[in-house]
Amino acid sequence: MRYRIVHQTQYHYVEPVQLGLHLLRLQPRVDGSQRLHQFTCKVAPTPDKSTDWLDLEGNVCRQVQFVDTPIATLTITSQCDVETLRSNPFDYLSPDWAMTAPLDYPQSVQRLVAPYLTSPCTHSPAVIDWAQQQLHQVDGNVGLFLTGLTQTIYQTCTYETRHHGPPWPAGVVLAKQRGSCRDFAVLFMAACRAVGLAARFVSGYQRGDADQTTHELHAWPEVYIPGGGWRGFDPTLGLAVADGHIALAAAVEPTQAAPITGRLQSGYLGQSTLTANIRLNVVDS
Repeated sequence: MRYRIVHQTQYHYVEPVQLGLHLLRLQPRVDGSQRLHQFTCKVAPTPDKSTDWLDLEGNVCRQVQFVDTPIATLTITSQCDVETLRSNPFDYLSPDWAMTAPLDYPQSVQRLVAPYLTSPCTHSPAVIDWAQQQLHQVDGNVGLFLTGLTQTIYQTCTYETRHHGPPWPAGVVLAKQRGSCRDFAVLFMAACRAVGLAARFVSGYQRGDADQTTHELHAWPEVYIPGGGWRGFDPTLGLAVADGHIALAAAVEPTQAAPITGRLQSGYLGQSTLTANIRLNVVDS
């Protein structure tokens, strides 16, 4: 599938403020399942300094800085032409040692996936027990565990829109059995890590229904599958990720994959409003 996406974000402040550093992860990634044909990103007012670089996860980041320029409205507009290439999310062949969890990673792989196996989100005893039950039901089969976990969260948890704030801890999501897409991604990641599967957080876009006119940012987890690499699963929609998802950034923790992060200089106590508009059109299939 090929998409043209226009994503505009505006921050309005009740009085001019001095902005600190802002980091933008709005450029779609390029990998074996996704190809970027064109990308532009405009920031208004024009920042005094702007630089692009790769972070530790391989995400393209743009850092912008405003020097002594009071700002009442900040507008960030990105446009991209991106093609997704993977129609079959299961087009891989895992080695025998990677068929059953927990995986006995070779030492060379273990060093690389270690950050994705442990994190604070795996510390909930309830999530650990729940994940182990899910794994036991499929006799440790990795593929069945991942597809089953996707369906379990989709079928038992209620989706709710929450535009602001970080994801809830995995234990809270499991107890409430409700949340946003980022909450479900965190729960999925915690369950995978609890049974020895490396997982990370992804932010991006999702195609949605053919007649859908409005879109929002989306989030889902990816799991490192030997023989297949990083593969996405979407517990919000109950499906494996294929050519209907467009990834922007991926990281071991959600905050490191946020499309836009930034801060204000200290001393501002006023209110601000955030508006976002995403237009996503299929241009080829």
